[in-house]
Amino acid sequence: MATMIQEDLNFNRIVSKQFDRAAGYLKINQALLSQIKACNNVYYFQFPVRFSDNHYEIFEGWRAEHSQHRKPVKGGTRFSELVNQDEIMALAALMTYKCAVVDVPFGGSKGGVKFNPKKYTPEQLEKITRRFTAELIRKEYIGPGENVPGPDVGTGEREMAWMADTYDTFKPGGINNLACVTGKPVSQGGINGRREATGRGVQYGIREAFQYPEDLKPLGLTPGLDGKTVVIQGFGNVGYYASKFLSEEDGVKIIGVGEWDCVVSNPNGLNIEELNQWRKDTGAIKNFPHGQTNPKPEAVWDIPCDILIPAALENQITLENCERIKTKVLAEAANGPTTPGAEENLHGRGIMIIPDIFLNAGGVTVSYFEWGKNLSHMRFGRLQKHMEEIKSQRLVGAIEKLIGNQIPYEDKKFLVRGPEEIDLVNSGLEETMVSAYRDIRDVHKLKAPKDSMRTAAFIIAIQKVALAYEQLGIFP
Repeated sequence: MATMIQEDLNFNRIVSKQFDRAAGYLKINQALLSQIKACNNVYYFQFPVRFSDNHYEIFEGWRAEHSQHRKPVKGGTRFSELVNQDEIMALAALMTYKCAVVDVPFGGSKGGVKFNPKKYTPEQLEKITRRFTAELIRKEYIGPGENVPGPDVGTGEREMAWMADTYDTFKPGGINNLACVTGKPVSQGGINGRREATGRGVQYGIREAFQYPEDLKPLGLTPGLDGKTVVIQGFGNVGYYASKFLSEEDGVKIIGVGEWDCVVSNPNGLNIEELNQWRKDTGAIKNFPHGQTNPKPEAVWDIPCDILIPAALENQITLENCERIKTKVLAEAANGPTTPGAEENLHGRGIMIIPDIFLNAGGVTVSYFEWGKNLSHMRFGRLQKHMEEIKSQRLVGAIEKLIGNQIPYEDKKFLVRGPEEIDLVNSGLEETMVSAYRDIRDVHKLKAPKDSMRTAAFIIAIQKVALAYEQLGIFP
């Protein structure tokens, strides 16, 4: 009989271990390291909700604030049966480090309610969301300058709009009230590109990682993404957009998609839009006519590929299943998908790991843009779009005179178009992801060449947070 491998799967302790590993490379006061690592405060509460049929239910909620070295603190709101205090604290800590890695000036926070949103009607979900928000307002765990929630597992634009409206009801007349949450619908103060931001950030991060021949050669890979094979675990918001952009814009071949109830694969590649439409029509990806369905979700680990993207929940890749993985690059689109034991195994086998605290940062980056937009009360691009179009038209006209020929209409139309908000958002996100990856790569080579890139990312995060505390005068 095979023996079960014992591994600590407590997410909060895992994040602490990752922190300690990176801290060992730094000469920072131990008291300061302890302050950086500690979760500053956690608000746990129970709240009743009365539904229209006159029955009550009691819900458990949390909001953790990991670090106030930057204000406001920022983090998603999770609705899930798996929510617990350790998970919320761990995710808040990851948010602190994530923001530091990509130079977003927020501290880390996270919130959640323990229940399965799929079992409730939209009307019931609205009551739960508004009641949860009221509790946060009561204890000042939400506000444009204090704590700014965003969407996460089980929540989206709809829930963020409810939260913003509830806050505005309790704080009438606040000119910056819309900045109390991010991830809102565009018509309610949101920003173009936020819905797909995390998946878009995954695309940009992986694309940058494939620009360095010297890093790819030991893996048996060539630069560029065209033709690379990809397997995605998790086909929610992040997995869908990451696979869509990578396949449509970078030419990768998505050969496998794993969900909670099955795996769909096709060695010739899956059409992501067709797969997504099938899910909308049938409620699941299983039995997709242009792929093979395996009813075992864990079979996703058995598909050989160039890039494996876990885009679901934490602790998915463990010592129990990591030997099954046959990839060259593990790109962590989810928060904490790989346990320390599994990471050590994969790293020892020469697999490149692009860490979550970098690759998952697209969402909070664009949330920062949305927050800034709400505070400025101005849509991005509104002031300069027409001016840039006029300049481009004159430049194209001068070129046409110089060459004595007309530029084709479609090309001319593209050249003179001024930037829309989505163009500016994607440009800012790509710049953020590219710069952050280069910083991580440099630190990895200089300070921790025998360790994983996760350790390098944590080194960067710890140094930045430590500097902020020192500059505040808290630790001389």
